[in-house]
Amino acid sequence: MTRTTGTTARATAGRPRGASAPQATGTAPAVRFRGAVKTFGDVRAVAGLDLEVGCGETVALLGRNGAGKSTAISLLLGLDEPDEGSVELFGGRPGESVRAGRVGAMLQDARPVPRVTVQELVSFVAGRYPAPLPVAEALRLAGVSELAGRRVDRLSGGQAQRVRFAVALAGNPALIVLDEPTAALDVEARHAFWESMRDRARSGRTVLFSTHYLEEADAHADRIVVVDRGRVVANGTGEELRRSAGGNLVSFDLAGLAAESLGLLPGVVAVEVRGERARLRTEDSDATVVALAERGAVRGLEVVPASLDDAFMALTSHDRETV
Repeated sequence: MTRTTGTTARATAGRPRGASAPQATGTAPAVRFRGAVKTFGDVRAVAGLDLEVGCGETVALLGRNGAGKSTAISLLLGLDEPDEGSVELFGGRPGESVRAGRVGAMLQDARPVPRVTVQELVSFVAGRYPAPLPVAEALRLAGVSELAGRRVDRLSGGQAQRVRFAVALAGNPALIVLDEPTAALDVEARHAFWESMRDRARSGRTVLFSTHYLEEADAHADRIVVVDRGRVVANGTGEELRRSAGGNLVSFDLAGLAAESLGLLPGVVAVEVRGERARLRTEDSDATVVALAERGAVRGLEVVPASLDDAFMALTSHDRETV
């Protein structure tokens, strides 16, 4: 887990232990992106990203593969510098907060450290912070107490993922940044992870996590930020995102009805036709159903709320004519 360890190990080398846990000062948000741009060759991974995360918030970052999530996380951890715009943590440069011990991170591309036990790794990282959690507590929260004496490079994928979480928690940081934290975890381990994460959130910590599991974002985040092509395309609660993408889905059998004019019905924002079945995404399902009834198009009629999956697909679709 060298990259995660490297990030945290640089946090507060040389600082005295035993001080109070580092917290944000003043009224600055925990995270602030202002027009941030990052380009790699011909690829603009982050393209004018604007985002704020308040102290004490739990925010989920959603996006397709290649949407810019991981690059944004690298920028806020100071692992990369923006080509344009700015990134701030607690009102200052990211490196300042990392060195002050305010940040703990769990990254996707961490690699095992050879010939080091779990307890040795977590103890080493904790020792680089001014007011770390007791090592036993970090291990307990991450669900790896029974692995304390095991070598890190001999763990399974799910076990290694939980150890990365222990490393992120070890310093008792004010901001916890998690990139795909539940990848490789089974259902039981995923449930335990979110129990621990809620414990950290209740203690006033700020949590920013990226995920491909939309149900996790909906269940555990105060707010969901959807990123597409390096920009924020939606920002709100799960319910707000569902409403913004069209709150309900109306499905029915075409039974010979022409599909070309369905997009002109009241409330309809998108139309999808599969064989003889049409699905309409609508902001006003009552008005849509009344209009369909006037056309006699009620065969196999079904009205259901749009799911977060539906909203996500609509928000990140590059062809907005379909759901």
